[in-house]
Amino acid sequence: MANVLEVDSSMLIQKAAEKLSEAKVSKPQYVDFVKSGAGKERTPQDQMFWYIRCASVLRQAYVNGPIGISRLRTRYGTRKKHSVRRHHHMRAGGSIIKDAFDGLEKLGYVKKTKKGRVITQAGRSFLDKVANEVLKTDGA
Repeated sequence: MANVLEVDSSMLIQKAAEKLSEAKVSKPQYVDFVKSGAGKERTPQDQMFWYIRCASVLRQAYVNGPIGISRLRTRYGTRKKHSVRRHHHMRAGGSIIKDAFDGLEKLGYVKKTKKGRVITQAGRSFLDKVANEVLKTDGA
């Protein structure tokens, strides 16, 4: 029985994103038309961006305990490119992260507390099952 920490995170997030797209996580209409942060130049080109971000947010809630939108904005931020000045860190957009949390709350995978969002037992079970699938396909 494997858990999230024992498998490759990128493979886990890809597999969890596929499962979340099948689970019908509500995708906001604006996601296809907005940048993911002020430091980005273009909108995300990947069609699975929303589900990948939801899976990544769920993994961060699993690994880092109670976590808030502000910490995840810093986590998903990037360096803004300037032609003359130095590059500076820009935080990611908060509405995408907030809506990802809202969608995961509707599925019952995370819940809100006073210290931030925490993963529920259902969310922990979901990610552990996905980690086992990744381990079986990777190990075979």
